[in-house]
Amino acid sequence: MLERPRSSAKSFPAEAHRQRRLHQPGALLTPAAMSKLEIRLKETADQINVALDALLPKAQGSDARLVEAIRYAALSGGKRLRPFFTLEAGRIFDADESALMRVAVAIECVHTYSLIHDDLPCMDDDDLRRGRPTLHRAFDEATALLAGDALLTFAFEVLGEPVTHSDPQMRCKLIVALAKAAGAQGMVAGQAADMAGGDIGSDLIAVTRMNRLKTGALINYAVDAGAMIGCASEAEKTALSRYAHDVGLAFQMVDDLLDAEGVVRDTGKAVGKDKDRGKVNFVTVLGADATRDRIAMLADQAKQHLSLFGPRAYVLNEAVDFIITRRH
Repeated sequence: MLERPRSSAKSFPAEAHRQRRLHQPGALLTPAAMSKLEIRLKETADQINVALDALLPKAQGSDARLVEAIRYAALSGGKRLRPFFTLEAGRIFDADESALMRVAVAIECVHTYSLIHDDLPCMDDDDLRRGRPTLHRAFDEATALLAGDALLTFAFEVLGEPVTHSDPQMRCKLIVALAKAAGAQGMVAGQAADMAGGDIGSDLIAVTRMNRLKTGALINYAVDAGAMIGCASEAEKTALSRYAHDVGLAFQMVDDLLDAEGVVRDTGKAVGKDKDRGKVNFVTVLGADATRDRIAMLADQAKQHLSLFGPRAYVLNEAVDFIITRRH
């Protein structure tokens, strides 16, 4: 487990901060600190995998192939960052762990559904995801489509069950907020803009809006849900929402850099896709160096938003640097 810092001051040495300004990837955290955070992330991923395995249906009978596909996609690994954000945001307020875990599972189901559909031939037509064949390649296109549909609807089933939270009003709030984040006001709208390519415009405002919806909306929900379950004050919710906004944009900017400069061995998926398909992203609009500048700025802002919480937000604070130095 990570150790709590002694104060709310920044927990990173001045030299690491200087190196970030010089845009030297991987220089933000000492190996020891990075290892501790990675352990925390792995613990979360393991917990999510166990919970998903227990909650998802088991393959049997006439539905066996569909269920196998669902489990193939949902249990294929991944960073589980969105569930991580829910759990850590809720822990700031000592929220109920069981409620946090079930909401985190629902979020991961929605995220997995979005990856399945993004990979389909009618969308990005990708062959590789998390180092394995995409679902429509491992099974078939129709099965992949239905598995995605099943995971999306299953997420709302999980949220709606009384065991998730004893207060029905809280369950309704969680359901409505997730529907907005995932639907035509959020992730789906962002995907539609992404598919439109250069037609959406190649200016920074258009690209930021697209990614704020496609990637940021679900990350925002993940953090907001933890705050909701933790009964955070309005000021606390606002601070965490702004943190999630900046982290979400930084996350996508790193993704765009990885697509432009990464290698399949590290990313576990195809690279160079956006350029090949004529899509616009932060790198195509700003250039790689300017994108790195904005990532550093967003990382600073995200940490500043956490200052309200002092040592209670130490994990979310350190997660910022993990996100902007990741290689996959």
